[in-house]
Amino acid sequence: MSAFILRWVITTVAVFVAAHIIPGISYSGGGALFVSALLLGIINAFVRPVLLLLSLPFIVVTMGLFILVVNALLLWLVASLVPGFIVSGFWSAFFGALVIGLVSWPLSCFFRASDGRMHVITHHPAIKQADARVIK
Repeated sequence: MSAFILRWVITTVAVFVAAHIIPGISYSGGGALFVSALLLGIINAFVRPVLLLLSLPFIVVTMGLFILVVNALLLWLVASLVPGFIVSGFWSAFFGALVIGLVSWPLSCFFRASDGRMHVITHHPAIKQADARVIK
């Protein structure tokens, strides 16, 4: 559960930065910011993989640049669903999604654990040991 909350906070910080950098993105209050970050995380977890699979030919032809369009459309979708979170147009969504990706990527790569070391965030709560033999 703490990894989920950490990712939510990272997404919230990224949306906050995008709202302050990109002129066409704004929010009315902290509630709209938190809800939009939560909904963006949920949509990115469940809808984005399906959209990426469906748009795979476009992604291949554009050498991956169409992923930015998919991210922009999802940010625009979140803005249409969350009252108080405003994205004025496609280009605002495009550059906002770019900023959100650029801010959340380095923040989500590492976090400081209770032992003071840096650990990569993964979906597994603990490292699993391999149960195998070494053949010489």
